Amino acid sequence: MITLEMMPPLMFGGLVLAMLLGFPVAFTLAAVGLSFGFLAIHLGFFDLNFLQAIPGRVFGSVLSNELLLAIPFFTFMGAILERCGLAEDMLDSMGQLFGPIRGGLGYSVIIVGFILGAITGTVAAQVIAMALISMPVMIRYGYNMRYITGVLAASGTITQLVPPSLVLIVLADQLGKSVGDMYLGAWGPSVFQILLFAGYTFILGLIKPEHVPPVPKEARTLTGWALWKKCLMGIIPSAVLIFVVLGTMMMGLATPTEAGAMGAVGAIVLAAIHHKDFTSTDRKVLIIGVVAAGIGTIVAMLFTENVIFKIAFAIAYLAVAWICIQAARIPDLRDLIKQGYETTMRITCMVTFILIGSTCFSVVFLGVSGGVWLEHMLTSLPGGVWGFLIFINLFIFFLAFFLDFFEIAFIILPMIAPIAQKILGPVVGDGPALIWFGVMLCVNMQTSFLHPPFGFALFYLRGVAPKEVKSSDIYWGAMPWIGLQLIMVLIVIAFPITVTGLLDKPVSVDLDKVKIEVPQIDLPPLDLGPPQK
Repeated sequence: MITLEMMPPLMFGGLVLAMLLGFPVAFTLAAVGLSFGFLAIHLGFFDLNFLQAIPGRVFGSVLSNELLLAIPFFTFMGAILERCGLAEDMLDSMGQLFGPIRGGLGYSVIIVGFILGAITGTVAAQVIAMALISMPVMIRYGYNMRYITGVLAASGTITQLVPPSLVLIVLADQLGKSVGDMYLGAWGPSVFQILLFAGYTFILGLIKPEHVPPVPKEARTLTGWALWKKCLMGIIPSAVLIFVVLGTMMMGLATPTEAGAMGAVGAIVLAAIHHKDFTSTDRKVLIIGVVAAGIGTIVAMLFTENVIFKIAFAIAYLAVAWICIQAARIPDLRDLIKQGYETTMRITCMVTFILIGSTCFSVVFLGVSGGVWLEHMLTSLPGGVWGFLIFINLFIFFLAFFLDFFEIAFIILPMIAPIAQKILGPVVGDGPALIWFGVMLCVNMQTSFLHPPFGFALFYLRGVAPKEVKSSDIYWGAMPWIGLQLIMVLIVIAFPITVTGLLDKPVSVDLDKVKIEVPQIDLPPLDLGPPQK
């Protein structure tokens, strides 16, 4: 006879078994949830009315969730920027800038990966673009093959952690936190991750200089101002787009959905700017729009919003509209926008169906006291807070061998989030606790793209690498970088300040010392007039 205490582990084991058999995750979640739901009704653990919570949560928490509207916008932005030529220009200029030093091409890949991560948010686009551009150059100049494959794969996966990562949006939604706070918390670890990557390249240049040689002088075609100009032409537009998307969100000027919409339009503008058919007239319109936006911003900072402010930004909006129309007239960009729409549709549908399936599973799991079972198991771990964190991170690390980050976020996170809030709240405070926990898991889930058997970054790399690149070089090349990512997980666990440092400090108020003073108002005497007869 199946007891109530046996249902949660049976559900979890059934889910793992079904996914190992290769069924699509979204439908597996729904099937396992509903199957165990009907079994629970048959055994009398709850009645059929309990399952009415599923459609209510699907419409209330998934289809009506305004935060999830940001996902298609950021997906579209990444899909446009991955093919618009921005990565090629930046990698070429950065490679020539850092070329004279040992490991220079590696540094350029790491830095460009960080910048692209802040404007695309998609791993596949980044790994493929950088591999197609940088791998032949690094092979030509004698870089070690395992270093080449490792740095390209790892620099592509950093986009999972750098805002505006889709992972951070999903984590914020599942943890019930604001996307802006999640982005602020992720900046510290993302910068430290880049420093770890660069430090490894530097040490490798000292220990084994033949693995990361400098670029020969005759191969560096740009020098002086021409080189700096090309670097700035790639960095400045990217920095503007990063500010438009992330700056407005973190300053409270735009919601994630609004920032994503601006990013989508900005991606079309950047794609048009980098296209060879962008005419001199279009450049003049762009300059006029930039100047108008600058004037409007200065006016808003020094004065209140007035007619000049409105006129300036009206001109800026017209300039953006002009460039978008011109982009639609260029055949290559028109095809690019169409591909962006198709990619966005596929990813958005995938996320929605996984969310619906995870809702079916989680409702039934909670109905059979799965939350109580999980809380008892996790709170009884030895080592207290640190034992909990080490166990959860090891669990997520091994789970990532088989599951994608979306699946982990939608299946596992809703179960352990309340327990994490209870356990971690006393360490960093109730407000930052789940931000710290979410960013920590995001750093951990980067490894899912690098380790076998389903390291998607390695698959992307294998798909575009030349035939002389062995699969063993791709897999072994990723190992040191997985170690660096795990070191980053330990740093985030040991030093929560890396996440919480940029968050707003909670205001502590002693309620015993609160005084409410109501000023006395002297009212004139009432004159009701002579009495009525």
